[in-house]
Amino acid sequence: MAAVAKRDKDVKLYNYSWVGKDKTGKTLRGEVRAGGEHVVLAQLRRQGIQVTGVKKTSTRGGKKITEKDITIFTRQLAVMMRAGVPLLQAFDIVGRGHGNPSVGKLLLDIKTDVETGSSLSQAFRKYPAYFDNLFCNLVGAGEAAGILDTLLERLATYKEKILAIKGKIKGALFYPVAVMVVATVVVAVIMIFVIPVFKDLFKSFGADLPAPTQIVMAASDFFVGNWFYLLVGSIGSVTAFVYTKKRSLTMQRALDRLILRLPVFGDVIRKAAIARWCRTLATMFAAGVPLVESLDSVAGAAGNYVYYEATKKIQNEVSTGTGLTAAMTNTGVFPNMVLQMCAIGEESGSLDAMLSKVADFFEQEVDDAVDSLSSLMEPMIMVVLGVLIGGIVVAMYLPIFKMGEAV
Repeated sequence: MAAVAKRDKDVKLYNYSWVGKDKTGKTLRGEVRAGGEHVVLAQLRRQGIQVTGVKKTSTRGGKKITEKDITIFTRQLAVMMRAGVPLLQAFDIVGRGHGNPSVGKLLLDIKTDVETGSSLSQAFRKYPAYFDNLFCNLVGAGEAAGILDTLLERLATYKEKILAIKGKIKGALFYPVAVMVVATVVVAVIMIFVIPVFKDLFKSFGADLPAPTQIVMAASDFFVGNWFYLLVGSIGSVTAFVYTKKRSLTMQRALDRLILRLPVFGDVIRKAAIARWCRTLATMFAAGVPLVESLDSVAGAAGNYVYYEATKKIQNEVSTGTGLTAAMTNTGVFPNMVLQMCAIGEESGSLDAMLSKVADFFEQEVDDAVDSLSSLMEPMIMVVLGVLIGGIVVAMYLPIFKMGEAV
């Protein structure tokens, strides 16, 4: 039996488009993933469809599947389930209508698994890169309770809010990083190509150059003589940093702690982590998932290792009988307002509602902080660029001004 299952798993699947008629004579079209044309024919016959044509299709040109793709799919599936569209037909509609062939292929694979007897949550669990434990647990809870459409609605709303807050954080970080990269490129071009021209000009002056000019020219000489090593070193450093960060747990923990201590950005990232933590726990708890099991999904959802460790500590204490609010207090990473709201939620039996209100509050705090941060960063960046590039320009024109005074 195990050998048969392994052989089935190793069968290479292809995409097939088909045309056929149902029992009433209505023409139907669709796509399916299968190991061969005969498998497609057998599947459709079992559904009472008389096939008139089957054709293998290609899925080349697909882009990477993003979190936004999964969020949009979740919302589309929730809407169609709420409208009474059968599950398999909903997958077929979304898969064929999606602009990214990679998403279409993924959905056809999931549809094939469901057609062959897997539950929807089991089919999702085969693709952990796109559907995490939280997603699969909520879908499984919806299937078990017969409220799949309701939980898909909650899941779609949750993913949209998480995606929005991630977008806010990325937007706040993108602008200063982009400006600093452009500034670095501009300074490098000035140092390597522009200042050497001035240096040749100043050689004919026969007089001592001002100290700022000498400093800038010495820096230019260093750039010109070592630009290749600087370029390779920069690329190598960034690559090594990214590689190490992905694979070193110690480095991830240290970086996440450091980020939370940054003067301005740290507060924004902390609020975003708390908002995601509360939103995730509220969604899981409202779906009827047990608290200890919910905390498994919550641990990885905050996006910061400090809150991951805190959640694991909370999970251990809750599993031994400690109240949620008391366990959260012991971690020392949650503000008093969050603890008070959770305490009220525990006492009144409305923990999910209170956590949702906390998430709403901190999401708004992040929005306001990002808007303020953008307004604050623009003049600061302009001042830095003005001092840096303006200083170089003034240093190079000082000898010319001195020569004009002498004349």
